Amino acid sequence: MKTRNILTLVITILLIGAVAYFGMTGFGIGIYRVDPLYKQVNLGLDLTGGVYAVYEADQEDFDTVEYNAKIATTISVLRNRLDEKGYTEATVVQQGADRIRVEVPINETSETQDPSEILAFISETGLLEFLNADGETILTGAKVEQAAVYVTGDDDEPVVKVTFNSEGAALFGEMTTTAYENGETISIKLDGETITTANVKTPITTGEGYISGGDNDPFTLEEASDLAIQIESGALPLVINEIENRSISASLGEEALSKSLFAGLTGIGLLFLFMLVYYRLPGVVACIALSIYMFIMLLLLAAIPAIQLTLPGIAGIILGIGMAVDSNVIIFERFKEELRSGKTLRASLNAGFSKAMRTIIDSNITTVMAAIVIAFFGVGTVKSFGYTLVISIVTSMFTAIVVTKSLLKVVMNFNVKNIKLYTVKPPTAELAAKGGH
Repeated sequence: MKTRNILTLVITILLIGAVAYFGMTGFGIGIYRVDPLYKQVNLGLDLTGGVYAVYEADQEDFDTVEYNAKIATTISVLRNRLDEKGYTEATVVQQGADRIRVEVPINETSETQDPSEILAFISETGLLEFLNADGETILTGAKVEQAAVYVTGDDDEPVVKVTFNSEGAALFGEMTTTAYENGETISIKLDGETITTANVKTPITTGEGYISGGDNDPFTLEEASDLAIQIESGALPLVINEIENRSISASLGEEALSKSLFAGLTGIGLLFLFMLVYYRLPGVVACIALSIYMFIMLLLLAAIPAIQLTLPGIAGIILGIGMAVDSNVIIFERFKEELRSGKTLRASLNAGFSKAMRTIIDSNITTVMAAIVIAFFGVGTVKSFGYTLVISIVTSMFTAIVVTKSLLKVVMNFNVKNIKLYTVKPPTAELAAKGGH
């Protein structure tokens, strides 16, 4: 029996160690490479640095249903614009009834590292106009369905392909026909500023037009991409006004992350020291369970890209550690009470876990309910706190109830029966019945 217990313990330790090692260092299988878990965690802008802006949309004469639909379309357009620029980790969400919140984290893969430049790019939204040679607006960006970069097959020259809806196609066809017959140009303006002026080589009546840089000065891929994004951004169905913005440099974000991690590790170190001194062998088991808890949390954060880890999110994780320790304290105190009553170690363990279970579940369930409300109805970094708190509490319950109990049973299977290893105050003999000596 003892050999079997030793073999089970060794295999378990090796498996846990292997998973932890490869999880923290990463590994490769053929041409595939899996990065370390900490590099896969999606960090918020308060940890990586970045820009944050809030826009208010004008309701104009739209009814509520139509206005909400246009808000959703506006968010989609902004999302596409940011994706085109490579900011795939950015978040664009509705805030309240008439506001849109944009957050763009900065990391080493970002095309632009300057927060002010990114903020200026985000704010490039407004009215797009197609004007004839007389300066008259013939159609607006509301009739543009899409603008994208297209590379021609003959000379690999990047051009901008603009697609109009049915009404826009008719207007653009008349506009280009007149310009072609009179040898005139067409101008495109965004917020009153001319972004390009084009010669018309042939009337365009199909609803699809191509804008090139010209024979002597063709577009670069970046220039064509910028023009396409500007044209598409002008197709916003609502006029949005920036009411708030904030930028955090990458160096400040890195400093915030390093200080937060240092503070968290310091607190965890002191916590481990207290558990070891006060609870002895059960304290050792609790420290191991907490280490497993932290690894599982890192694994979940890396596996769920929708969750951005922010400073409040780190606070949620640390609060989860506190909940896990609280559960262990309740269990160990019940365990010690059962020991003092004269029960055996194994009987005390089972009774302690059984009596502590209801208290642990009740306290954690109420906290999870509050965290779910924060996660669903909060905005910005507050949502990150709610998400991380939910998964940290669920994980802490698993490690406290399952992992801690399993490890203590393994220890007892090795016949470690010295009571002083389990409690500071060993059980004392019971006094005689009432009135005895």
